[in-house]
Amino acid sequence: MSGMGVPLQTNNPVIVSAFKSSLLHQSLVVLAILALLAVAWIFLRSAQLERASKGDLIDKVASVSPEPVARRVLRIGFGLIWIFDGILQGQSSMPLGLVPQVIQPTEAGSPHWLQSLVNSGVGVWSNHPIEAAVSAVWIQVGIGVWLLVAPRGRLSRLGGLASCGWGVIVWIFGESLGGILAPGLSWMFGAPGAAVFYFVAGALLALPEGAWAKRVLGRAVLCSMGLFFVGMAVLQAWPANGFWHGHVHTASGTAVGPLVSMAQSMAATPQPSFLSRMVLDFGTLDDAHGFAVNLVVVVVLGAIGIALFSNKPAVIRWAILATVVICIADWVLIEDFGFLGGLGTDPNSMIPMALFTCSGYFAYAHAHETVVARTKTPGLFAPGFLRRVNPTYALRALAAFGAIVVVVLGAAPMAVASLNNQADPIIANATDGTPDVVDMPAPNFSLIDQNGHVVTLKSLRGKIVALTFLDPVCTADCPVIAQEFRQTDGLLGGNRRRVELLAVVANPIDRSLVFTNAFDRQEGLDRLGNWLYLTGSVPQLTQVWDSFGVQVSIEPAGAMIAHSDIAYVIDSAGTTRFINNADPGPGTTVSQSSFSGELTSEIEQLLR
Repeated sequence: MSGMGVPLQTNNPVIVSAFKSSLLHQSLVVLAILALLAVAWIFLRSAQLERASKGDLIDKVASVSPEPVARRVLRIGFGLIWIFDGILQGQSSMPLGLVPQVIQPTEAGSPHWLQSLVNSGVGVWSNHPIEAAVSAVWIQVGIGVWLLVAPRGRLSRLGGLASCGWGVIVWIFGESLGGILAPGLSWMFGAPGAAVFYFVAGALLALPEGAWAKRVLGRAVLCSMGLFFVGMAVLQAWPANGFWHGHVHTASGTAVGPLVSMAQSMAATPQPSFLSRMVLDFGTLDDAHGFAVNLVVVVVLGAIGIALFSNKPAVIRWAILATVVICIADWVLIEDFGFLGGLGTDPNSMIPMALFTCSGYFAYAHAHETVVARTKTPGLFAPGFLRRVNPTYALRALAAFGAIVVVVLGAAPMAVASLNNQADPIIANATDGTPDVVDMPAPNFSLIDQNGHVVTLKSLRGKIVALTFLDPVCTADCPVIAQEFRQTDGLLGGNRRRVELLAVVANPIDRSLVFTNAFDRQEGLDRLGNWLYLTGSVPQLTQVWDSFGVQVSIEPAGAMIAHSDIAYVIDSAGTTRFINNADPGPGTTVSQSSFSGELTSEIEQLLR
């Protein structure tokens, strides 16, 4: 049957292909922006050099102070993190996987009013997954580049506001306020959410630089973090949260504690085996010595919090070192780096938390170094800009404007999509119809043919491949489709030597060579020299079905296996060129069908 009407899988090829295509197209727009900036820079520099050659030298900027070290650490650190987050948003599973596997589990324990608020954003993403996912990529990459390149002044502070604004959106709709209103709140699991640090860091970057010249800003940051760590220590020690024991005894038996459960969950994330083993080992340690592990965490968090309140640089330095160490330990052993598995959207909260705390220390310890006057640099559109501006400043200003354009490029489609309550048509197409995204590389696979030989799609490069999916014990559509392929072979004539006719088993039960060879003999396919009927293990077949958008379902009461009827035509370079609905329809016979003619025409078009 054409389409199965079941929920979309995260790797649905229709959505994934459209997502990659949209990213590619917008990447070309970004490259065009970079080209325009390069031309603008060449023009600007040429004008400056021409003025200099006439004796109208560029003014020197006098008494320019270096950027406060705390601000530089905050700006560059969060700029790099934003770019990294944007790259993570480009993972192919994001359009369909973010909502059910990331956002909804996070909001599950939140109050009803918060769930309603989050669901309003979830609706936009669910109805427009491609636009939303692509927008998230460019917004975050754009903000990151903006923070990295923006020169001091209004452009830099505006970059901070952009980080602040998008951080709030992510914290609310992506993290459900970091789970602070859900039960079982724990610093070890990432509370209060990574995005809250993006927000606060952006707010600090938006402050005038004069604010960084006084210790009061650094003291405020350190005291705030001190209060935070003390509060997290109290929560970690709260008996009702269950962290004092690796496992607990209930009326129904013994259950693992929250930390062991977290370790087991994170270890199941797709990742290198040594990483999962490390996380499982820590879970085993907590299971055996839960009281000792929690005592260490409570004492360290409490000690850090108290030390950050002190006004003694030596004590604060040790607190900062302890913060970095325990954050990295938690990041590796409990959060499992936060971004593995194909659906990680950020490195979780520990790295931003450590970076933010370190910047507070630098603001406290080096505030006196920033009290230096500086000459005001002219604005980009101010009179005399070409004559007076520093060339480095001009280059960074142009790059910052380019980053702003990239952010707008990402935000505009999402804003437009939020006004449309109707789901994109491609979702219905991906759910119930034949995939229609072509001119993309066909997914490779490795299966066994009817003779027991390993066949990969890559090994067939140089030939045109016509690919379909058949159930070897089917008595309805599959024999008709098989005869369509047999007729196609006859219509190709001498061209058949340049074409491979291919079928993959679409049955997770009757999939052995006994069934495929019997089907070939029944349909006369065993006499075709260019016919391959491939099978494999259930995981291998499932991966191929998912990659090609084929939905396979075991029907109740012993009925036939239901599966999508799709035929792909792949060119000699391995690119999908045609995707056809191979469903012959009810009561259709081979003599009544024109599908073999259509398939032959497509193949001959590629042969030409």
